[in-house]
Amino acid sequence: MDSIYKRLTEILVDVFDDDDIVATEDLTAEKVNGWDSLAHVRLMIQVERAFSVKFTASEITSFKSVGDLARAIAAKTGRN
Repeated sequence: MDSIYKRLTEILVDVFDDDDIVATEDLTAEKVNGWDSLAHVRLMIQVERAFSVKFTASEITSFKSVGDLARAIAAKTGRN
């Protein structure tokens, strides 16, 4: 999971243009300035590309934290 969180941190920094963001289990949209619906779409596109995965709309709306996203990536890629 460490490699997933490391790559998610890189993606978050890029999408939100904020070098201080760190992907953690409990990070949520409410804790990140500028994380609105458009930014969420950009984030999901970057995540899907980076990890070579696809999420359904229902999966995407079910993510309540970066931890949820990381677990879904792990499940789809077989990483832990």
